Amino acid sequence: MNDRKRDDRTRHEGTRDDGTRGDRSRQDATRDVTEAFVAHRRLLFTVAYEMLGSAADAEDVLQETWLRWVGVDPGTVRDQRAYLVRITTRQALTHLRTLGRRKESYLGPWLPEPLLTTPDVAEDAELADSVSMAMLLVLETLTPTERAVFVLREVFDLGHDEIAEAVGKTPAAVRQIAHRARAHVAARRPRGVASAAETRRTVDAFRRAVETGDLRRLLDVLAPDVVLLTDGGGVVRAALAPVVGADEVVRVLGRIAAVAVLEPAGINGDPALIVRLGGEIDTVLAMRVDDGLITGLYAVRNPEKLSYLAGETALSR
Repeated sequence: MNDRKRDDRTRHEGTRDDGTRGDRSRQDATRDVTEAFVAHRRLLFTVAYEMLGSAADAEDVLQETWLRWVGVDPGTVRDQRAYLVRITTRQALTHLRTLGRRKESYLGPWLPEPLLTTPDVAEDAELADSVSMAMLLVLETLTPTERAVFVLREVFDLGHDEIAEAVGKTPAAVRQIAHRARAHVAARRPRGVASAAETRRTVDAFRRAVETGDLRRLLDVLAPDVVLLTDGGGVVRAALAPVVGADEVVRVLGRIAAVAVLEPAGINGDPALIVRLGGEIDTVLAMRVDDGLITGLYAVRNPEKLSYLAGETALSR
């Protein structure tokens, strides 16, 4: 009897030990997938943002990527970075097609959602260019697959084989798509865009002119054929068509001089201004500078596109 009890106890202890080891194994696996996701999170966010032009949607894509990633056995993944990029790209493509349908009924100009960026992004000229308002608007003219291939190849330098897995195409097809997208972007991308330092000087001069109501000085920093795009999304007041020409742009900007507070910020890799009314973000004003003059103004006013940035600026204060 004693021997039988001893055997039973041994079996129970063995089961408990196995269960404990199993729990530890699961905990280790969870820690490994979490660490891998955290290590690559910035990359994944940037991939999603450059494909979508929306920080809020990029965060949604990351959440979906995480939910799929935690269900993967890490022992079956040879390259965690490539695997995560593949999941993110596929989720972003799904979102991009949905966004495309939304944009078809969008009221007025559509602009990318402004992204608060740190000085190290501005110092990385290639990354700053790839997230700039001007470049994101060029990427809007690509098909979803072309945009994904361009971003993964030209911005992140992924191999054709890796991209093929991410977009569900053959490597040969990816090469053709990459060539077509590169030529398309090259024909439309901004040329001769100013350095960050020159842009900062021009933006500072613009801000002083608006704050003081010095319209003469304001005209001095605007190119004669400057274009102002305002994105209100039909929610707040905004021009429904591009405002073209320095005189017309000055007329629009003159209305905000007396009531707005202009706050310098790094937006999409470039110096820009956050316009506050009553302490709340009313508009984000990004700019394109060529040869010391502002040639493009991008005013994002749609509250839905400002909510993510409002949260980021609140945290940084």
